Formats: sequence, C-alpha cells, structure tokens
Amino acid sequence: MEALNAMDSDPRQLGWMQGFPPPPDKTIRFADGSYYEFPQRRWAFSHVRELVPTACVSRGDGAVAMLPRAERDDLDDVAFTTLDGRAMTWGEAFAANYTDGVVVLHRGRIVYEKYFGALEPALPHSAFSVTKSFVGTLAAMQVHAGALDEQAQVTHYVPELAGTAYADATVRQVMDMTIGVKYSEVYADPKADIWAYAWAGGTRARPPDYTGPTTFYDYLVTLRKEGEHGAGFTYKTINTEVLAWVVKRVAGLRLADLTSQQIWAKLGCEHDALYQVDSVGTESGGGGLSTTLRDLARFGEAMRCDGSFNGQQVVPASVVDDIRRGASRDQFATAGYATLPGWSYRNMWWVTHDAHHCFTARGIHGQLIWIDPLAEMVIARYASHPMAANVYLDPTSLPAYRALAEHLLRG
Repeated sequence: MEALNAMDSDPRQLGWMQGFPPPPDKTIRFADGSYYEFPQRRWAFSHVRELVPTACVSRGDGAVAMLPRAERDDLDDVAFTTLDGRAMTWGEAFAANYTDGVVVLHRGRIVYEKYFGALEPALPHSAFSVTKSFVGTLAAMQVHAGALDEQAQVTHYVPELAGTAYADATVRQVMDMTIGVKYSEVYADPKADIWAYAWAGGTRARPPDYTGPTTFYDYLVTLRKEGEHGAGFTYKTINTEVLAWVVKRVAGLRLADLTSQQIWAKLGCEHDALYQVDSVGTESGGGGLSTTLRDLARFGEAMRCDGSFNGQQVVPASVVDDIRRGASRDQFATAGYATLPGWSYRNMWWVTHDAHHCFTARGIHGQLIWIDPLAEMVIARYASHPMAANVYLDPTSLPAYRALAEHLLRG
C-alpha cells in the first residue's frame, strides 16, 4: 500500500492529538507503538518529550545568539535534476521528502525558513542519528584535550565490555565505525538487531512477551564479534552507544550535561534540547537527541566556521579540520552506499570529499545538518519520511543541496 503524500499526511489536517481529549482514533501513544507508525510519526517526531522520558540539555542562562535575517524569495524556484532523472525545484523538494521544517543559513544569516506538518519554531524535533555527530564531536574534543586516547582499547575506559565485540577494539575504530560486531541495522527487517537495541533502551515499544535487556548498558554487554575491526566501514548505531559510554566515563558527566556544557550552552541557543532516556535514565547517544530547528542550524554554523560561534571557540578548529578531511574512502566503499560514492566517515560525521568540501550529519527519516564551506551555506532540516533509510531521500536531497549552493554562490 502506497503511503499518503505529504499534504494528505499532514497531522493537522488529519486531526492527530486534537481535542481534550482527542478522539480514540486520533490518539497517539508510545506504549502501543502508534507513535512510530506512519502517518502518526509526522506528529510524534515533534512531540517526543510528551510521549517518553527525557533528560534536559540545558541552554544555560546566557543571552540568545540571534541569527540575523536576510530572507530571499528566489530560492523556491531553484531548479535541479534528481539522481533518478526527474526535474524538480527547491520548493517542490519539501513535499517529496515529507519535510517538517528547514532553515538555510548563508554567511550566518537566515535566508530561508519554513515549517510544515506539526513542527513549530519552539518545538524540539527528533534528530535521530544526527545525535551521533554530537557524540562523535564530544569524543574528538576529548582526544584534542588529551583526556581520551583514541588508540587505547575501549576496555581501558569501559572494562565492562571485556568479553564483548569491543574487547579488542580501539576508541578510534569505534569513532569511525570500523567495528566487526554481529548486529544488523536494516530498518525494513522486523527481525533486525536494531529493534532489539531499541527495545532494550525503551526507544521503541516492547512486545508484550519481551524478556530481554531493559537498559542500553545491559544490551551492549551482549554484543559479540563478527569479522575484524578496521577492515571496513559498517554503520551501526551501537557503536555510538559504546562511544557515548566512553565519553561519559572520561568526563564523569551524564551525556545531557556534557552536551550542554561543551556545546549547547556555548551556542546561545534559544531552547533547551533533550535526550530520550532508558529505564535508568541513560541517554540514547545513538539517536535520542531532539532540538529546535534554528538551534540545530546554530551548531551547523559553528562547524562551518571552524568551530567558532557566539564569540567563542565552541569546538576546537583542529577537531573540525579533522572531520572535514574525512577518513578512508576505500573503507567506506565496502558499505556499498550507491548514492554516496567517494564519501567517508570520520568522528561520526559523513564527509563528501566533493569540490565544495561538504560534510553532514544525517538521521533516519530525513534529519540533517548539511555544511557547504565553499558556498558558506548551512542547511538544517527535520522530516518524517515514511521510509527510514536516507537512500530514499538522497536522490532528491543531494542534488537539491548542490543546486542551492550554486545559486547562492552566484549571488
């Protein structure tokens, strides 16, 4: 059965969660799994903290770093050809990818900002695996500070992982996801290990007869090795969960507090962010972050500007440079991403190695920070595409980003 299009799946038009109380057939709950069904997720992704327990990532008590505006009315008509040969415009691409909101910065100024579906400027939206880039950046910052040895064994910091797949893995191998671990992340497969991980952490509703692990930590210690570490890139969320465990041990702080102190409170954000947590309050480092859209753009702008934003060096410039240089393209190629030829993965960021030196944070269903240093452009997007994997969005999104960049470069 074909999914409803963006207009027909609009949560406001469908009446999801409207009324006091909403009608039973328009009520979305976590416990019955309806929050992750389509089209219900078009409401749920913008209302995570109303459905599950979360930990606050404080914006601190500093002033908001206002983003100046220079909005343009010529961007919707920017034309491009999709990877599968269709003619499309920037404005048309939003509906094609079930966009919930998009902000475009050019030279630090908002040139475009729109919201769709249930998302509003003050609502935090699920960032899914964009979260990984925050965790990877925090780890790289610890390496830069000399607090974390990237060549050390993971078990040096987390001895609980002895006897698991990570017993002989280095921190660097985890940071770049070149880990040999028996674990599958095929979202379309109901038997994939990603669901066991999600049930353990409480990020998905558990089956009635569930008897497995009930925390992220309890799940991670069950993982076993498959293949060799360092042999090739394999994208697996559990690697970020392990890295989050490492950075918390090194810092002696919860992930929410570490993210706030090292990044969020320094950006002059408008709003607190949040992490979804498991049954013992452990944040989901692999995909549990939610932020408002403009605040996500602020982080992207800091990364575009060599880590500098709001009058301070938020991320060391050498960390940003290390990410931009990327990692082994040959190792990345082993993963077989048809829409990402010549890319690599470094510190939990995706690196294009294209002529614009673009790098990006990506999450399922269309979450994104796209950073184009040459065009001085940052795109922050939240979405709720009916399909999880970005391979369904890339044919439209990737040429759209390039077309917009080229347009902005022309003035």
